[in-house]
Parts: sequence; structure tokens; C-alpha cells
Amino acid sequence: MSIEVVPVTSKKDLKQFIKLPWRIYSGNPNWVPPLLSEQKKMLSRKHYPFYEHSDAELFLAKRNGEIVGRIAAIKNNNHLKTYNDDVGFFGFFESINDREVAHALFEKAFAWIKKQGLKYIRGPESYSQNEQAGLLIDAFDQPPVIEMTYNPPYYVDLIESAGFKKKIDLYAYSIEGVTDIPNRLSGAVNKIMKNADFIVRNINMKKLDEEVERVKTVYNAAWSENWGAVPLTENEIDELKKKLKSIAIPDMAFIAEIDGKPVGVSLTIPDVNEALIKLRSGRLLPFGIFKLLWYSRKITGARTLIMGVLKEHRQKGIDIVFYYETFKNGLKHGFNKGEMSWILENNIPMRRALEKIYGSHIYKTYRLYEKEV
Repeated sequence: MSIEVVPVTSKKDLKQFIKLPWRIYSGNPNWVPPLLSEQKKMLSRKHYPFYEHSDAELFLAKRNGEIVGRIAAIKNNNHLKTYNDDVGFFGFFESINDREVAHALFEKAFAWIKKQGLKYIRGPESYSQNEQAGLLIDAFDQPPVIEMTYNPPYYVDLIESAGFKKKIDLYAYSIEGVTDIPNRLSGAVNKIMKNADFIVRNINMKKLDEEVERVKTVYNAAWSENWGAVPLTENEIDELKKKLKSIAIPDMAFIAEIDGKPVGVSLTIPDVNEALIKLRSGRLLPFGIFKLLWYSRKITGARTLIMGVLKEHRQKGIDIVFYYETFKNGLKHGFNKGEMSWILENNIPMRRALEKIYGSHIYKTYRLYEKEV
């Protein structure tokens, strides 16, 4: 049975591309269906800001007319400007448990990347580390938290058998059963604040546009040294703001300042996936919105999505104060568990702080792969 891999060129193709995961994860209780409306927007050349500066080609794999896999080959021009490393990417990968199907998809992606004049392909990233990144390689029995990926265990074999090798691992740290602020954390904050030259305050939602500009300044500077990081554009920041505005909790979003200038930022959001996992269709209308609102009231987990401090201020304990304030306010909102993700395996200072002061532990690993084309 031959496999045909074709580019997505029509609305019908795009619909099939978006809907394939419902087949792949049928019966899997740990998969969280994405919202169809968000997927359509993310894959739209007209509406998603990634396409203002970069490009991607979507492909479908067919066997006897049946859709059995999908992939996106990605050229991120902002990544290339930052690193000049001849690296392209693959993302949005889904496949039945069949090496032949997966390899056919990868071969098409390799050819497209090579045609762009690039020498390597890395992934999965959809479309960059500012969106979803990494292949889950363990803890398949647990659903993902908001904006983190999930995949079947057999994807590891499909990718590695296609010649990909590990490039770097991304860790998710977890803490469960929280009933109070850890003593070590409280003690550390008391010492830090005695001689602190900074303040930590909540983001002012009434002046959100101004605050977002301050966040952007810190985000792009603080993450610039992280492996693989790419600065967010104005429109990408705006897109992120729209996405988070409806779910962000003001007193779990912080800015650290020195003399009125932003030097650090932290954002922890409710794990809306606890509600979305109940919404199996991915549709908010006509009745999904009510189910989502009902289950949203019962959310007990949160994810620290963003935390960063400018390099010249990293030894002042600002991150520790962020953790403390997040703990304190999270408990007020009924959160008793949390995930800090993702964190590069080589980010030793942050990992040590999480383990020694926060009492957290690694509970999931996401891997980025790379291959020469």
C-alpha cells in the first residue's frame, strides 16, 4: 500500500490536517483536545503573526485516500537572523504507529527544508520555542498542562528511526499537595528582602498595554541567552496578550522593578487543560463554552509560564521572591499543585533553586531532536 504525501492546498486539506489528532488519540484519556478555533488561526497565513516574517509548508500523508499523518516544515527567519545556523524545523507532527508513514512525512519535510537552502532540521517546534516545543519522552500516563505538548510513546521510535538525534532536553518541574508556603522559601525571602534594592508588584491589568511593553523588554532581553530562544515581534506579543488575557489572574502576574525600571517578570496561569480535557470535541459552540466554564471553576493546578530576570540582576533573589508571591497568591485561589515549565536541562541555577528552595522535582521530559538534511 503506497503512501502519498501532499501539501495542504485547500480548506478541505486544512480541515483534515487539523482534525487528524482526534483519530490518533481516540480513546486516550490523557490527550487534551486543542480548541479548533485556535488551531485554525495558528495555521492561517493571513491571521497568525509568525507568517509575517517566516514560512512553513503543511503536508498530509495519505494511504489509499485515508489521512494517516501530518507534518509542517518550517523556516523561521527570525531564528536564522539570531543564530545563522542553517537550521529549519518540523512541527505539528502526528502519525499512526507506522514507520513507513512517518518516514515519508519526514522525507518530504527534509526536501522542503533543503530547498530553502538549510542544512539541518530540528524539532518538534510549532513554530518556535515561543509556542509549543519538544517531544514528550516519559510520563505518558499524565495529561499535559496548558500550552505543553503530549504525544503517544511510539513517536520516540518514529522520530529516532528516521535518523534524528537528541539535541537538548526540556524539563517540567512539579510540586503537588501544596497546603502552605515551604519554610525554606519563606526564610529565603525574609533574608533577601532585608537588603533588596528592588520591588515586586502585580501587573496592572487596567494599564495592560503599558505593562505588556515592560514585559516584552524583559522577556526578549532575559531569554536572549537561552539556547534556541528567538525574540518575540510586536504582533507576536500582541497575540500572546490576547490569548492570555482571558485566563490570566492579575495577582499571579508580577514585575520586578528597580527605580521604576523593569528587571524581571513572572506569569503563572491556571491550568485550563483541566477543563479543556472534558471538552472532547474542541468546539466551544454551541454548548462547549458552558462545559468549559463549569469545569474551569474546579481547576486546582497552575503553570508558571514565564519567569525571567535580566542577567545583571540575577544574583539578587528576585526569582525566589517571584516563587514566594506565586505560592502565596496561588493558595488563595485554591491551587494546590503547579508545574514550572519548561526549563532547559543546562539551566542549572534555576533547576537548583526549584529543587532546593521550592522543593520541586522533574516529572516530565521533552526532547528536541536534530538531523542533517
